[in-house]
Amino acid sequence: MPSHTDLANAIRFLSMDSVQAANSGHPGMPMGMADVATVLFTKFLKFDAHAPNWPDRDRFVLSAGHGSMLIYSLLHLTGYEAMTIEQLKAFRQIGALTAGHPEYGHVQGVETTTGPLGQGISTAVGMAMAEAHLRANWGADLCDHRTWVIASDGDLMEGISQEAISLAGHLNLNRLIVLWDDNEISIDGALSVAESGDQLLRFKAAGWEAVRVDGHDPEALEAAMAAAIVSVKPSLIACRTQIGFGAPNLAGTAKTHGSPLGMQEIAATRAALNWPHAPFVVPEEIGATWRAAGQKGAKAHAAWHKRLAQHPNRAAFEDLIETKIDPVPLRNLIKAHCAEIAQHAPSLATRESSGAALEVLVPELDCLMGGSADLTGSVNTKVAGMKAFGPNAYQERYVHYGVREHAMAAAMNGMALHGGVLPYSGTFLVFADYLRPALRLGALMGVRTIHVLTHDSIGLGEDGPTHQPVETLASLRAIPNVLVFRPCDPVEVAECWELAILAEQSPSVLSLTRQKLSFQRCEGSPINRSAQGAYVMSPAQHPEKAVLIATGSEVELAMKAQTQLAQRGIGVRVVSAPCLELFEAQTFEYQNEVLGGDLPKIAIEAAVRFGWDRWIGPQGMFIGMKGFGASGPYQELYAHFGITSEAICAAVLGLD
Repeated sequence: MPSHTDLANAIRFLSMDSVQAANSGHPGMPMGMADVATVLFTKFLKFDAHAPNWPDRDRFVLSAGHGSMLIYSLLHLTGYEAMTIEQLKAFRQIGALTAGHPEYGHVQGVETTTGPLGQGISTAVGMAMAEAHLRANWGADLCDHRTWVIASDGDLMEGISQEAISLAGHLNLNRLIVLWDDNEISIDGALSVAESGDQLLRFKAAGWEAVRVDGHDPEALEAAMAAAIVSVKPSLIACRTQIGFGAPNLAGTAKTHGSPLGMQEIAATRAALNWPHAPFVVPEEIGATWRAAGQKGAKAHAAWHKRLAQHPNRAAFEDLIETKIDPVPLRNLIKAHCAEIAQHAPSLATRESSGAALEVLVPELDCLMGGSADLTGSVNTKVAGMKAFGPNAYQERYVHYGVREHAMAAAMNGMALHGGVLPYSGTFLVFADYLRPALRLGALMGVRTIHVLTHDSIGLGEDGPTHQPVETLASLRAIPNVLVFRPCDPVEVAECWELAILAEQSPSVLSLTRQKLSFQRCEGSPINRSAQGAYVMSPAQHPEKAVLIATGSEVELAMKAQTQLAQRGIGVRVVSAPCLELFEAQTFEYQNEVLGGDLPKIAIEAAVRFGWDRWIGPQGMFIGMKGFGASGPYQELYAHFGITSEAICAAVLGLD
């Protein structure tokens, strides 16, 4: 029977051999954490390698994503079908499943994309939140698992980690267990050059259990993990390890962090650890023991499936865990809501229109789980009857994230990845800069999250330029696979909510106003016109001289200018463009039809011009912001910065 050391050494040598073959990578962490991972995967982690998507599996997050060969070695050894030895040999090569950092969707067993430090541990908080929510609503028979994280010193130094740690402690997510690679080494050398805090006290202060053990002592590791799984608090286990463990000349040094060991050092390590096997060779007895570890969860998996089959609400649970949403009833719901609101044609801020849409959506869609970063009353994300999620109330669907925008967005990624939850949350648009890395990672992974970002321009008024996001729309539109919606009235808002909910592989942003806007879509929403990204809201009534393209709060200015120009016998069409990403996905013929071919184009948006030349051309005109805003009543600010219907009319008249 292979020993613990034999099993751990299989991880070490697969890792160092793969990094050497690629001539690139990070061997030190997998070598140092091999003992920890071996205890976790052979004795505690609940999983079935032959059923990687089993909903009740434990989630394992390698937050220290640079050490990706740790998880790739584990997936290969435990029998994940796709992770062949050839994939390990192709580490970091184009087309291989073994990317430099673990990427969600590339290979089963990787629960989330990691690499940007701090993201993994924060995403894991969201996974633990989703597990607690589903367990509270469906019971332990269907949802009874844990979230395990391997984190590095760097993870714990990133600011997002403090947001995540304090949130997890506040929510008492006792099924979250973090295994910290406490190796006292950073890229620049000893960790002490940059860090002198006491991490255990830090975690304890946030409401966690925290202990330190020898990360190379399997018995101590097993005892610590056994205690963690029965803890009433989230747990940190500081695993004091040696980076590059086993390398005679380089262990314990920063040189093992991000470079291959070299053939001579690998040979010396083979001798030192008594591993007389060729590169990428794992003796059959050791391999068989690892594969058995990968199959030990099969019995629990089968028992779970039996319980699910006997559950009276099996179909509902299966739909929920996959976050399936039928588009037909959703369309009918939105259509009815828009017809009702069109009867009254209220002038509402689009943040209010969003709240009205949620009042209809949340009661009908059990998967929707909302929240805000301490701005609930301002962003209108909490509907009547919603209660706070937290200890003794995990069944509820509203999360008070506090002023933790970055962790909020990362947790939303984790909730969406876990399944069973479609998360949305709110803050001000200007604070998108605080959550951008998590939003970008969500876009890279293709997860469905919805970010309600309000107070989206100089229209917020007196709070001034610190809170007026003139450049933020352009920066969000620059992120691939993010849908940026900027609707103009209650109908467009509801249509954009419908589109965001159905966007299964993209995060969405709803950019919404603080100020009230005039109602535009009096016909309601017999079809979702926003689905094409841009459309002719109001055709020209006279010989056409130009095309006005506007978004959000500036649509009403374009409509007013159209009326003023019509009084002079001048025709312009008004194009509303609530989502430029969806418009870009349309055919050239449709785009050309909407934009009027060679007609002069004028874009109106209370933001900077960057990105608009794609649609108006370098000779097109832009009415918007050229710099930062100012503090004052919003009506005066619009006049001060020249974003008015009169300015639009002057631009059209100047085309002569």
